[in-house]
Amino acid sequence: MQPSAPSSPSGSERPGPVADPARRGLLTERIARQLEHDIRSGEIAVGTKLPSERELAAQFGSSRNVVREVLRRLEAQHLIEVAPGRGSFVREQSSGQARGYDALYRAGRPTVRQLIEARIPLEVEMVRLATQRATDEDIAAMRTARDALESATDVVVKAQADMDFHDAIAVASKNPVLRIMLSSISGMMFEMMLRSNSDPSIGEAGVPHHPEIFEAVEARDVDLACARMREHLLLGLRTYGADLDLQVDTMARNHIETLLGQAEDRRGGDRTGA
Repeated sequence: MQPSAPSSPSGSERPGPVADPARRGLLTERIARQLEHDIRSGEIAVGTKLPSERELAAQFGSSRNVVREVLRRLEAQHLIEVAPGRGSFVREQSSGQARGYDALYRAGRPTVRQLIEARIPLEVEMVRLATQRATDEDIAAMRTARDALESATDVVVKAQADMDFHDAIAVASKNPVLRIMLSSISGMMFEMMLRSNSDPSIGEAGVPHHPEIFEAVEARDVDLACARMREHLLLGLRTYGADLDLQVDTMARNHIETLLGQAEDRRGGDRTGA
């Protein structure tokens, strides 16, 4: 079965070079999400050979470089096997591999509100332990992620730096169970972070939060670190509005399409003004 391609938000996406890094990152996210869904749901059967890079690029309205990036991600997730000279094939997986925690959570159709509610106890406990247990290397990793988040201008890069900051706290907790729990919802968290870091009403309000959390951890102030993490997560409940009660998948799909439409509008404006 052919992968299903979402319709273009503007009707103007064409195969070929994707010069805008922000648009390229968003296209990568959209295509990867679609193919992962089709594979995990069984819409693309085990053993199926995926279309060629050229065909996928034409189907999704992207460049071949974007498609290569998507295929590398699917291969890293053990969803496909890339055979040199033969193509890319959907892998046979155990039931645990095929569904995975992320797929199990998504099958429950959680809303944004429910994801935030789950993150609060998990991440407050993570930061409590991290404040007590972080090594110099852990502090350095948090600092690097914080700096990357503050300096990033591309929304996908910013969201990844945001995720790296939270993961650094999980590592510093020295509790592998907590890190696995965070990792199991990291896909949905990343989609929330795309939304948060591209919406000024959320992003600007949250600008001080990561530095403040970092400072509390570095100072070994457990109560302050926990309070700041809790406040950081509660921000979403105050600012997401109608999106709070949307399914995470629906929110992410709508927002990625909106961002791609905005990127297309900017490209059109650039061409008109040239």
